[in-house]
Amino acid sequence: MITCKEAVERLWEYLDRNLLRLEQDELDEHLGVCRHCCGELEFAERIREMFRRPIGPELSPETRMRLDTLLRGLERQ
Repeated sequence: MITCKEAVERLWEYLDRNLLRLEQDELDEHLGVCRHCCGELEFAERIREMFRRPIGPELSPETRMRLDTLLRGLERQ
């Protein structure tokens, strides 16, 4: 079974459905027994959902671009 560190490192790819089948199965197995990592997954899902909502018109195009860049950087980590 994978460790919590490995599980957390794979969460964004898991949400994007970009894991190999074996990696997904290992993460599913880990999530089936680890409450901590289930909480991490729930948090990541909520963050992703929050940023999927349209950003209000009060943000400038420059600010939107900076937010998009920041989020892409976080996904690569």
